[in-house]
Amino acid sequence: MGYEWLAILMFVGFFFILMTGYPVAFSFAGTAILFGLIGLSVGAFDLNRLLLLPNVWFGTMSNFTLLAIPYFIFLGSVLEKSGLAEELLETIGMILGRLRGGLALAVVIVGTLLAATTGVVAATVIVMGMLSLPVMIRYGYDKKLAAGVIVASGTLAQLIPPSLVLVILSDQLGVSVGDLFLGALIPGLMLSGSYILYILGLSIVSPEKVPPLPPEIIPLKGQALIRQIFKAVVPPILLIFIVLGSIFFGLATPTEAGAVGAVGACFLAFLNRRLTPQLIKDASHATAVITALVVMILFCSSLFSLVFDDLGGKTLITSLLTGLPGGKFSFLIVSNIAIFLLGVFLEFIEICFIAMPLFVPAAQALGIDMVWFGVVIAINLQTAFISPPVGFSLFYLQSVAPKEVSTLDIHKSALPFMVIQFIILVIVMLFPQTVRWLIELSSATGVS
Repeated sequence: MGYEWLAILMFVGFFFILMTGYPVAFSFAGTAILFGLIGLSVGAFDLNRLLLLPNVWFGTMSNFTLLAIPYFIFLGSVLEKSGLAEELLETIGMILGRLRGGLALAVVIVGTLLAATTGVVAATVIVMGMLSLPVMIRYGYDKKLAAGVIVASGTLAQLIPPSLVLVILSDQLGVSVGDLFLGALIPGLMLSGSYILYILGLSIVSPEKVPPLPPEIIPLKGQALIRQIFKAVVPPILLIFIVLGSIFFGLATPTEAGAVGAVGACFLAFLNRRLTPQLIKDASHATAVITALVVMILFCSSLFSLVFDDLGGKTLITSLLTGLPGGKFSFLIVSNIAIFLLGVFLEFIEICFIAMPLFVPAAQALGIDMVWFGVVIAINLQTAFISPPVGFSLFYLQSVAPKEVSTLDIHKSALPFMVIQFIILVIVMLFPQTVRWLIELSSATGVS
């Protein structure tokens, strides 16, 4: 076509506009309109291509998988705004608090459980930061460890099902979201298990960094504690089993399971006498804002993709990526570096719509397992999300951190957990069965 250089300028221009702080959706649309007009003036863009947009947008709105997004967001919002997430953290903290490093272990466990119910990073990090960070600092925990375990555990919502990252990636990769959920479960548990091993190791090597809580500050004991466990811990676990179990055992699609989870969260709030009109209003507002953001970015990115493709951009990128020396190995290195760098500066929603349309054709041409590739990308995004200097989880925690914990403390706190995540990423890349095993087991047993 001879106008690939125009596509490259379009991509560079998009990033320039984005870095000025302009909203990503409008950056997509504005760049597409500008370069569409330039392409039209030099004969590189066919205006009739725009007639495809209504069909693309209608296909997006009728995508049953994407309907899961508002359900899971609403589920998480209800648990957060009703205080049920707070009770869960407090109760597990009471159970493990007497152990050395027990409160940090409680943060990891609760982070894993909240990730498996909410799929929303910001809410998890903020709730755990407000509740557990002041307590850990007050009773002698190392500041950097305390902040790091909250940042890392809260960001598990990027990977552990029903992660919104996986729902959006399933649409971009063209794979089953159920398979992505199954594939991400073991790597997600590997991450949380690695955090636990790290804390246990510190309790042996540097016990002064992870002291136990004094028995006198743990208010509930004996039967009172058991009653609290059945009130605050057992119901969310049952909700997780119902939502994820119904997907994994083929009883419901992710969208149907999300709807059941949303109703289940309201039922738990009702049982705890916290289901109020204001709670429903606040949770619905939060859901509407995030869902509208996703749909707006998706619509505008479709326009960008259409113009970029017609200018020859996708063909150029695909040929470059598939022509790298080293084949699949080089492609994986390049794509992971690019995703990580983007993840330091951009939200996962934006990255999915920016990078995936460029990488997916090359990955398919190279014969890469797209489910495995999606899980690798999700782990990478999780690592980028806690990376200094601008990882989003760092700023979520910074917004609620006590004055004793400085910004530098929070940024340094992420480094050991980044190393752990990088190790898990390498393991998953070297051993694809960590992703494929549950999927193959599910297929072999006829579950899904």
